[in-house]
Amino acid sequence: MKRRAYADHSYWARPVPGFGDPGATIALLGLAPGAHGSNRTGRMFTGDASGDFLYPALFRAGLASQAQGRAADDGMRLSNVWITAALRCVPPGNKPRRDELAACRHWLEHDLALLPSIRVVVALGRIAHDAYLDLLKARGAGLVKARHPFAHGARHDLEAGPPLLDTYHVSFQNTNTGRLTPAMFDAVLARAKRLAGL
Repeated sequence: MKRRAYADHSYWARPVPGFGDPGATIALLGLAPGAHGSNRTGRMFTGDASGDFLYPALFRAGLASQAQGRAADDGMRLSNVWITAALRCVPPGNKPRRDELAACRHWLEHDLALLPSIRVVVALGRIAHDAYLDLLKARGAGLVKARHPFAHGARHDLEAGPPLLDTYHVSFQNTNTGRLTPAMFDAVLARAKRLAGL
């Protein structure tokens, strides 16, 4: 259902592909398209409050060509970063089910397989964190998820894949309440850049 503010917009309303630099050394792993953000625009984290927090941070870190992401054709270019998500479609009620995550896992596998230079994965929230660990387990890794609990700022070194950095999700409910501040997120991006050799 469209929001009144976007009543005259055509919604993308299809699975949203990953976006960024094919030579990326950092993968940002989100949850799912926003119902009136990337589900409307067709580009990850574009056109909603999450993107209004994320893209300025990427710009400050020197990883994005501009600070605002409003539309898929706005000229945004990412450098050394690829943005993907655990789900490619908007989950009902913004609450993904385990079977939905499992069904979309091959798209996350697809993105990461096409990014041979990735040196660190940044999980935006616990669901993204779990999705990456579940992907590694599905590949046959013998890791024990309980040994890698989600915690903002945590680093998880994994034998089966690039290290995982955790951050709270860039959702409006986290950024508006101060649970995630620009300084907190900038620190995670700075750490990701160091791990990526940037």
